[in-house]
This record gives sequence, structure tokens and C-alpha cells, in this order.
Amino acid sequence: MLKGFKDFLLRGNVIDLAVAVVIGTAFTAVVTAFTTGIINPLLAIFGDRNELGWGLQLVADKPATFIAIGPIVTAAINFLLIAAILYFVLVLPAGKAKKRWGAASKDEATELELLQEIRDLLAEGGKSAGGRHESNAPAGTTPDRHEH
Repeated sequence: MLKGFKDFLLRGNVIDLAVAVVIGTAFTAVVTAFTTGIINPLLAIFGDRNELGWGLQLVADKPATFIAIGPIVTAAINFLLIAAILYFVLVLPAGKAKKRWGAASKDEATELELLQEIRDLLAEGGKSAGGRHESNAPAGTTPDRHEH
């Protein structure tokens, strides 16, 4: 049971995912600081002269009815910046490296060769037995599977 758990943790996918989460979190902090320091003041230009920022006030005297548009735009900009940074810094270079140094490793090639060999052996075995398994029926007769 522990060996299976260890194999799961040491599998490449889990480690890649953990690295991606850590890097994504780091980029999120940087992009959030950028949008808070630069984008939010620029978005405040479009807002009224109140402290609530860019948005719509549904009921004039109730601040709880304010629909804030600025944070939604900020979140969308955060998402786009993080996605662009991750794509251009990690995904694109990794794809180019994979093309340059070969997509298939020796293990993958070996697996493919083994699967082809198994396929060929199975096809050959089917031909030699005529596609049928041996039966206990007397020679020259065909076994009747539905005896009444």
C-alpha cells in the first residue's frame, strides 16, 4: 500500500503539477501587486468622485447596493496577465524544447516497440490456430455449443 502511494507521489505528473501550482501562486502575487499599484488607479479615473470606485449605485443612500465594476475588471486583467506570463515563460519554451530535443524518449520508443511485437505475436497466433481454440470434440466434427 505504501509502495503504491510512493509511486503515485514520485510520478512525473504530480511533481509537474506541484511545480505549476507554486509558480502560478508566485506569478499571481506579482500580477496582483501590479494591478493593485498601476491598474486600479487607472480604473479609478472612470469612477465617480466617491470612495467606492468604478461601479453603479442601485439605491442612492445605501452603499451596500453598490455594484463594483472595478474589481471585476481587475480580476479579468489579473487572469489574462497570469495566463500570458505562464504561456510565454513556461508553455511555449517547453514546447520548443520538446521539439528540439525529441518528443519520444527511449522508454516511450521501447514501449511502442513492445506493443507492436505483442500485436504481431497475437496476429501470428491467431493465424496458426486458424482463429479457433482447441476443443474436446472428436476429429472431423464441430462442437455444438447449444446442445438440446
